[in-house]
This record gives sequence, C-alpha cells and structure tokens, in this order.
Amino acid sequence: MPHQSSPQQPTASIYLAGGCFWCTEAIFRRVRGVQHVRSGYANGTDIATPPTYAAVCTGTTGYAEAVEVVYAPQELALVDLLAIFFATHDPTTLNRQGNDVGTQYRSGIYFHTPQQQQVAQAMLEQLAQERVFDAPLTTELLPEQNFWPAEDYHAQYYARNPSQGYCAAIIGPKLAKFRQTFTQFLKP
Repeated sequence: MPHQSSPQQPTASIYLAGGCFWCTEAIFRRVRGVQHVRSGYANGTDIATPPTYAAVCTGTTGYAEAVEVVYAPQELALVDLLAIFFATHDPTTLNRQGNDVGTQYRSGIYFHTPQQQQVAQAMLEQLAQERVFDAPLTTELLPEQNFWPAEDYHAQYYARNPSQGYCAAIIGPKLAKFRQTFTQFLKP
C-alpha cells in the first residue's frame, strides 16, 4: 500500500531484492526522490516469527535480502527507480550476486499496486526484447509479502562501515558506478 507522509506529499513504497541489502540500501539512500530505505527480508515462507540473518542465510526460510524503498512519485518515476535497480545489480544470475550465493540473494521486485506491477512487467519485457543483458533475466516479480526489517546492525551498514572489507571492495565501486551513470538522480 502506498505510504502517505502528508496529504500534500504522497509517497509510495516498493521492495527490491538485488543481492546484498547493504549494497542496495547504500545506492537508494543517494537517489533524489527516495525518502526512506530500510533493509530487511521479503517474501519468505516461514512467517511464524521474524527471520534472523542467520536463519535467512540457511536458505530454508524463503526470504530474500531486500530493501523497502519509500519514494515520492512526483519526484522520481517508478520507471527511473527500476532503471537504477537494474543497472546496479546483475538480474541474470539466479540466486547469486558476485560471491554472494543463495536464494536470499535472488533478484526480485515486490510490488504493492497493479500499476507498480504493470510498470515493472513492461520494463522486464523491454529489457529482454532489447537484449540489454547477455543472459536471460531471473528477476522475480511478485506482490510484496511478509517483509520484516533486518536487525539494527544492518541499517545504514555502508554509511557506518565504509572501510570494512566488503564495503570497500564491493559497495564502494558500485556507488562510484551509480554516481557516474545516474548523476541526474543524485541527491544534492
């Protein structure tokens, strides 16, 4: 369901799984029109209790590492948000992003509204038709279900740990590529 920050400033939310949520969160925190980003776990099958990072890493919970992106549609069109998403992860590797392997690292778009589904479906079809990637897309497109926020230590992980090995080697270069490719979408 779209979130409302005020009657004058409507926002919407969508959930994106693009591998490690530290990377995806770090990118979308820098996008103009994005009001809030929260790391968590989406679309799992074990819904009795909130999932933990350790449980999700076993591959038995069905959850994907994902981020909730709350954005202002009047400032950032969903098609542009999704263009950034597809350009900043590999949507062709099933259950894998680089050295991160497991079902929790799958590519996914988890929508709230039929309009979000239509925009995402059209983009998936366009990317496939134009053969933007060298391999078929594996991104799943499903309604958002069972999103749970990640443990507190995952929040703004890159911002708090930019020199940590994974952050410096993986997230830093992704952010540099994002800044170079999407300058028009950077927050001031």
